[in-house]
Amino acid sequence: MMLCPGDLVTVDFPGVTGVKRRPAVVLSSETYHSLRPDVIVGLITTQTRVLGVTDCELQDWASAGLRSASMFRCFIVTLPPSANLVVIGHLSERD
Repeated sequence: MMLCPGDLVTVDFPGVTGVKRRPAVVLSSETYHSLRPDVIVGLITTQTRVLGVTDCELQDWASAGLRSASMFRCFIVTLPPSANLVVIGHLSERD
């Protein structure tokens, strides 16, 4: 599967209560993917009440394939090729 920066995927993220399937945005470039087997993603969260300095509210979350208002949280993870990524959409140019 060829991933592009801005693709929204679901991925298993570890949490306090165990592993949960969560949305994430692909950050690594197509050039990166052509040279390496892993993928770099950033966390997407629906906890939009408190914005941190590095958080970014998504304006076009519905058209991107998300079910509710969301924001990008600067929690960056490198995932191995064995990660079960499922593409659910793509961020707009605005986001």
